[in-house]
Amino acid sequence: MVKDLSVNLCGVQLRNPVVPASGTFGFGVELSDIMDLNVLGGISLKGTTREARYGNPLPRIAECTAGMINSVGLQNPGIDVLVGEKVPALRKIFGGAVIANISGFSLEEYTECCSKAAACDGVDIVEVNVSCPNVHNGGMAFGTQASSAAGVTSAVRKVCNKPLFIKLSPNVTDIVEIARACEDAGADGITLVNTMLGMRIDIRRRQPVIANRMGGFSGRAIFPVALRMVYQVAHACRIPVMGCGGVADAEGVVEMMMAGATAVQVGAENLRNPMVCPEIVERLPHLMDELGIDTLKSIIGTV
Repeated sequence: MVKDLSVNLCGVQLRNPVVPASGTFGFGVELSDIMDLNVLGGISLKGTTREARYGNPLPRIAECTAGMINSVGLQNPGIDVLVGEKVPALRKIFGGAVIANISGFSLEEYTECCSKAAACDGVDIVEVNVSCPNVHNGGMAFGTQASSAAGVTSAVRKVCNKPLFIKLSPNVTDIVEIARACEDAGADGITLVNTMLGMRIDIRRRQPVIANRMGGFSGRAIFPVALRMVYQVAHACRIPVMGCGGVADAEGVVEMMMAGATAVQVGAENLRNPMVCPEIVERLPHLMDELGIDTLKSIIGTV
């Protein structure tokens, strides 16, 4: 029997739930020479801010057991280049869901960038990263408090007429409280999770490996934490969840969906194996056959 891998994300039809996560797949076109992008359900584009950013000083990558730490610092060409050049170039070769990932350091920046992303014909979903430090609130990340996360959601909702997902940080005490606040403020969906906060030290130099001292910890090691948060939020909220964090194979995709995810993003594993997403898509029908699953939609939130 032919397996049905398709899922529906806030009215956007995806041929399968596999989506490369923001920051691990560039703007899509960079990988078009080594794979058929159209096997993917969607692509979450590199995080974008109002102005072009070089990012943090080098070194900004540290290897870890079963993962990595990065402090790239949102290096990107800016929102105008995203909507004027990057998305149109991707749309010439890709028919799946295009997800614009937006970051900001103030409410004004978030709303301006999200307004431009939503107005771009080639963008299907706007994903808002609230892990950035709020420059008007002492540098505390927007996503660490329910009130500030809801404030971003509410402000962006007013200028965004496309499905709106809020990508939350796991570096909090109560992820459900923050997710519910975003839902109440108008979010159409939640992406879980962004990177955890980590650090490595070079014991010979007696210095942190990363110039910025700490960075975002991602990779297979964080999967159990991400899965737990997906489960909690999916069962507490009425809006769909995109699972993300440590997913590296088809089994991880199925596990995330059973926990409640409608779509699943693959992040750090793309940097280790750029072909992992098409490999997962190819493996999924065989795994479904092994598990007696005919349609992936049927397993969402079954645990």
